[in-house]
Amino acid sequence: MSDLGALQTILDVNFKDESLLQQALVHRSYLNENSLLHLVSNERLEFLGDAVLGFVVASELYSRFPDFSEGELTKLRSALVRGETLTRIALSLQLGDYLYLGRGEEDSGGRSRSRNLSCTLEAVIGAVFLDQGLDVAKGFILKLLGSELDGVVEDKFAADYKSRLQQIIQSERKITPVYRTIEEMGPDHAKVFTVEVLAGDTILGQGCGRSKRAAETDAARQALQGLTGG
Repeated sequence: MSDLGALQTILDVNFKDESLLQQALVHRSYLNENSLLHLVSNERLEFLGDAVLGFVVASELYSRFPDFSEGELTKLRSALVRGETLTRIALSLQLGDYLYLGRGEEDSGGRSRSRNLSCTLEAVIGAVFLDQGLDVAKGFILKLLGSELDGVVEDKFAADYKSRLQQIIQSERKITPVYRTIEEMGPDHAKVFTVEVLAGDTILGQGCGRSKRAAETDAARQALQGLTGG
């Protein structure tokens, strides 16, 4: 049986009712071989967790980005709740190690199967919601999605600033802006990049960031401010 105490430490959640966490880990294949244990699969919790996850993410995006359109918010939400993102988070939590699987599912690589991992994470979210309430579930979800949320938002802004700048420069000057890294400072784990964006030989803007992508985004933003005053 899974060590629920160890998993609760990883999740940073102390369950009042550990049976909810246990249920979140039960794959339906396990029930076929262990019918006498009177366990229930995680599918109902998965259904609930999916709904809670969608609500929390939608609410957070709505509050954080008041100027975004419905379409922009929908794209960000989809990127955050898609199976690939949830699988990546589930792997970081080592959820696969705690799954209750039938022998066939185990032997066929079920502990690392993307669908099993993403569905289990949703079931765990459902269990946290039932055991701890919405406020704790919201904090749990936002903590899990922290870097993912920052990443998709950074991608969104990068695409917006860079595409807008490219449209202006191509329209006015018939050339494409070029980004050039001019400086890298700091140790590998905390490096800061400085990037220039140029149109031909003209420097349009300069930006800094913890990644080249972030520095390019900042450079494009600075360039747009210089060109449009906004």
